[in-house]
Amino acid sequence: MEEAPPQTSAAGMRLGMRKVMVLVPGVVVFAVAFGAAASAKGLSLVETLLMSALVYGGISQLVAMELWRPEWTWGAIVGLAVVTATVNSRMILQGASLQPWFAPYPKALNALHLFFFTDANWVIGTRYRAEGGRDLGVLIGAGLLLWVVWILFTGLGYWLGALVSDPRAFGIDLVMPIFFAAMIVPLWRGRRAAVPWVAAGLAALLTAKLVEGYAFIIVGSLTGAVVGAFSDDAA
Repeated sequence: MEEAPPQTSAAGMRLGMRKVMVLVPGVVVFAVAFGAAASAKGLSLVETLLMSALVYGGISQLVAMELWRPEWTWGAIVGLAVVTATVNSRMILQGASLQPWFAPYPKALNALHLFFFTDANWVIGTRYRAEGGRDLGVLIGAGLLLWVVWILFTGLGYWLGALVSDPRAFGIDLVMPIFFAAMIVPLWRGRRAAVPWVAAGLAALLTAKLVEGYAFIIVGSLTGAVVGAFSDDAA
């Protein structure tokens, strides 16, 4: 079937915002947890908001807070950069999976919307494209809404930091895995297609057991990708 021409419309942006609304509650709790963690680490409100607005890294921001320290050395800075880059390396595979959709658009537009690209955008974009959608406005609208929500509730979390100084006491540390597990439900295509998921999970668990740090993210992702590439697709 011939691909539809590239399109970026306001209607698509509104559609993207509607589609991502179901994920907003999880992002709100996620952002509050980050704001509280940043407050506990001694960052100012301006520094915290700027990190959310300019880095906009979600998980990697929370990981950075775990490694944050009052005094910095060049070695510590490099270590933090390596860890957060490892955590975000999953975005390489996510972006590659949608490259055929992005390719016809101008590089400047791709650079702009990829700044707002998150795991939630990837889930929404993957499903939208599988249903035949091609309007890039869907990803832009979803990304913009989540970016604004992320910044606003980072600020709220900062102010509530004194009340949520220990996220584990409120079970907030469970939000992230539950949130990501729930996000992949729309991608379920039966037991046969779940084989790469299982392989990725087992490889990640084994790597986490044997290797310190966040290498399990890369190993799990690549394992799932390789198994998926060599699996027959019944569809």
